[in-house]
Amino acid sequence: MNQSKVLIVEDDAGLREALVDTLALAGYQWLEAESAEQALLLLKNEHVDIVVSDVQMAGMDGLGLLRSLKINYPKLPVLLMTAYANIQDAVSAMKEGAIDYMAKPFAPEVLLNMISRYAPVKADTSDAVVADPKSLALLALAEKVAKTDANVMILGPSGSGKEVMSRHIHRQSQRSEGPFVAINCAAIPENMLEATLFGYEKGAFTGAVQACPGKFEQAQSGTILLDEISEMDLSLQAKLLRVLQEREVERLGSRKSIKLDVRVLATSNRDLRKYVEEGCFREDLYYRLNVFPISWLPLCDRQGDIIPLAEHLLQRHCCKMGEAVPHLQPQATEKLLSYRWPGNVRELDNVMQRALILCEQGQIQASDILLEGIDWQDAGSLQNLVSASSVATPSLYTDAKHQTPTSPQHASLSDASPSVPISDSEQGVSTASGAMPESLGGELREQEFAIILDTIRACEGRRKEVAERLGISPRTLRYKLAKMRDAGIDIPQ
Repeated sequence: MNQSKVLIVEDDAGLREALVDTLALAGYQWLEAESAEQALLLLKNEHVDIVVSDVQMAGMDGLGLLRSLKINYPKLPVLLMTAYANIQDAVSAMKEGAIDYMAKPFAPEVLLNMISRYAPVKADTSDAVVADPKSLALLALAEKVAKTDANVMILGPSGSGKEVMSRHIHRQSQRSEGPFVAINCAAIPENMLEATLFGYEKGAFTGAVQACPGKFEQAQSGTILLDEISEMDLSLQAKLLRVLQEREVERLGSRKSIKLDVRVLATSNRDLRKYVEEGCFREDLYYRLNVFPISWLPLCDRQGDIIPLAEHLLQRHCCKMGEAVPHLQPQATEKLLSYRWPGNVRELDNVMQRALILCEQGQIQASDILLEGIDWQDAGSLQNLVSASSVATPSLYTDAKHQTPTSPQHASLSDASPSVPISDSEQGVSTASGAMPESLGGELREQEFAIILDTIRACEGRRKEVAERLGISPRTLRYKLAKMRDAGIDIPQ
């Protein structure tokens, strides 16, 4: 992926790691430095899009780093972090060229909002994977409308790739050099969506300890995607309509209007015309957004896309985990093509991740393609199927040949299959209970997490040494640690 790169300069190792994990989960690349001097050395050989630095550090402090950067890299944006007691220093630094400051402690969302204003995540140009004639025709149509600034409504079933189409329109538009900002209207609580969209000033509500720009501001000179717009509350729809009509926004707690230069795309998995008739969606907002509608097809109606997408998903997951890409065998290909894919591309992604867990010797067989409703009905039947199959994966705790315990010092995760996404339910790390995990890959994932935890303790928290002992890259280790934190697992320092 072609992502923006952020340099984190922080002498507190724990905070630095938390900042890096936040960036990784948000799709950014990163570099880290424990001192200003180390940061300057890194910048001699590395290009970054933004620097985020603490102010109070031993040796050269953040203000000294700022002055040096403004001399040697005058166009490089610098964002400062400071304690409340040092806000005056940060304000002075802004006069010397810092783009903004964040007062500690701050929420991860504040960091991401600040960074996205100056170094937005760059789109992955490889995401639009199409081969079916129907898809190619729709893509050509999308490229025509992309050349204009018209609002576009993309309709289609859940998981079919509407956001991919949106990103393609952005990349083909005159705004392609600007940010692409996506917000899922269904995923954000109703009482938070307004502040997320429009931003807020300090003190606008309880917990607003400092001003924060909204998604519309972050999308200036670029494109904003309002994903699943039909799930937005009617009262907020009225406020959104005004923003679209006036092309300006007011942050919560402010009376100042901010002019907008933003192209608006929206998606929905509903019949919006019917939704309007039922009184669930404002008619005036419908016509404001529905300037050019595009209906994206379900995956079963574009057979020619299935195999290219499957291969693309395999490559993406293997690249992320540093693994070799296995080959799809003809019988596996036939099985993929014969399925109806009610979950569309999202379901295909799940199936390919399962196949990565089960496959052996770099080959994905038909038996590795486990389809819901055909090969299994529920989690229990899936576990029984996997347990009874010949594709048995040896425990990460044992040597496959001698079945003897393997110490953390010699355990390696470099050959382990990538894990399926962690479910919303809490997953504990249990190494002795013998209980069957509830989801496919759960046992492997728990064992992998346990090995990582044991190795961290053995190395007394030294992450570089942990990665070396596990046989994985530091980047892969950070990815795994972030997944563990998402699962509610405490990581030893």
